[in-house]
Amino acid sequence: MRVIASSQEMARICREVPRPLGLVPTMGALHRGHQALVQRARQDNRTMAVSIFVNPSQFGPQEDLTQYPRTLDQDLDLLRGEGADLVFMPAVEEMYPPGFDTWVDVGRLATRLEGEQRPGHFRGVATVVAKLFHLVRPDRAYFGQKDGQQALVIRQLVRDLDLGLEVVVVPTVREPDGLALSSRNLYLTPQQRQAAPVVYRALCRAQELRRRGEVGAEQLRREVRSVLASEPLVEAIDYVSVADAETLEELDTVGGRAMVSVAIRLGKLRLIDNIILE
Repeated sequence: MRVIASSQEMARICREVPRPLGLVPTMGALHRGHQALVQRARQDNRTMAVSIFVNPSQFGPQEDLTQYPRTLDQDLDLLRGEGADLVFMPAVEEMYPPGFDTWVDVGRLATRLEGEQRPGHFRGVATVVAKLFHLVRPDRAYFGQKDGQQALVIRQLVRDLDLGLEVVVVPTVREPDGLALSSRNLYLTPQQRQAAPVVYRALCRAQELRRRGEVGAEQLRREVRSVLASEPLVEAIDYVSVADAETLEELDTVGGRAMVSVAIRLGKLRLIDNIILE
């Protein structure tokens, strides 16, 4: 396994490795959700690359950039065990050199849900991912369904800019009680950890109602909110969305594929999750 810090060196090596080449972009603090992405990439490709970069441009001024978990030694051990070929670990100055001032704006899709709650977030995501794709030139890139809107933003980025790679979205990995794995889960207090599965229960309530034949999107939203509100430790519900699974336009009636998305706050921690209604 080769660990590389230089953008130029990473680009040079990626031009020479056997194809197909799969890329798993991460911000580190790897868990079983990331492991599922890495395993899928290893299965699909002759060469497998992982990036570890805590991207400052996707954090807002009041967000937890300095507090974001960093577990570098454990991350490298995990990747070595999973057979990663290349690990790209650039410094911030390598990705955003002095004078950097070019950004990727994905448009309306990136203004909804997380984009509305966190202005500029997806501009930072799209820009750093575009840079990674340009450096690595992967044949496939791997993202988790847990960040469902992010996966849609990346797909639109690839489609609109003719980047010529496949975006593979891997199902959400969950704890036995349904909590979606996230690096930030490390910060849950024991009481908050006990409360956190209410998010998945709320999503499952929408799925259950849809299976029973409910097609009213507003009724699904009300039921999801009701489940979330039943947990006293939920301090705020940022949004409950029942939207088209491709455009994220809010629905009145659920016919085809829909994404039910929620974001809540437990103390200072913010949890997001989603489920697809087929």
